[in-house]
Amino acid sequence: MPVGVLLAFIAYASFSMGDALIKGIGPGMSVFEIAFFTTSFSLIPLLLTNRQERWRDLYRLRHPWLVHLRCATAISGTACVMYAFTHIPFADVYAIGFATPVLVTLLSVFLLKEAVTPQRWVLLFLCFVGVLIVIRPGLRTLELGHVVIMVGACLGAITTTILRHIAPHERRVSLVGVQVLYSGLVNGLLMLPYFVTPSLTQLALFLAIGLLGGLAGLLVIAATRTTPANLIAPVQYSQLIWAILLGAVMFGEYPDWIAIVGMLIVVISGLLNVLSDRRPIRWKPRLFFFRTGM
Repeated sequence: MPVGVLLAFIAYASFSMGDALIKGIGPGMSVFEIAFFTTSFSLIPLLLTNRQERWRDLYRLRHPWLVHLRCATAISGTACVMYAFTHIPFADVYAIGFATPVLVTLLSVFLLKEAVTPQRWVLLFLCFVGVLIVIRPGLRTLELGHVVIMVGACLGAITTTILRHIAPHERRVSLVGVQVLYSGLVNGLLMLPYFVTPSLTQLALFLAIGLLGGLAGLLVIAATRTTPANLIAPVQYSQLIWAILLGAVMFGEYPDWIAIVGMLIVVISGLLNVLSDRRPIRWKPRLFFFRTGM
């Protein structure tokens, strides 16, 4: 197994463990407060390792309006994901979240004028069918968290589409730093009406979540430096396996066989979709606060 693939497995396992800790915090704390603390702590690994770009170049933007729009959709999407993690089964969040590539493809066709082969359309449709099998609208009770994560997937698709357009022209420090500033400001203000003073245990959880996300992002960077990105991208689907395992061990959530079939369809169609794409994959840093870099 290439070293980069192994690093990617460790990275996405770390992302999943951080997500499980978010769920462990529970619905008793505002998603804005969770996002504020975890986003802040996720910057620690980046601050310790960033030596290539200057933070004072943060606002030297070539596409300022698109950068600001991306920040708005990313912050809103993050809040949706965190709400879903604390209110519905762990694996459901991932299964629905993996519908994001379907939406990204649709937006890319209509906004970026990208061509999509019939084979990829079929695979994307199968991925969507797999998501429908997991949530089974009309056959099982849909909770608010399911609706919220669907909204989050749409926001994630918009965020990713904007990123694909502006990433070649903007500094990495701008793409990361501007969003961090906005995230801290917006979440900091929105958490005030519902602020709960974190206990030492909760602060430790926030620190662990942030460090796991930040370190995982750096591991993915290291992975793509040693191994082609086309081999790294499919590893992300291992998160659904982690979701099932962590959901069962930590929260006693056991998906039924129908949901497992749906998840398998999502994973297989997603993997085939990535592997069938002959274009080079440009990796974008998925730090913890940028949850939609899937």
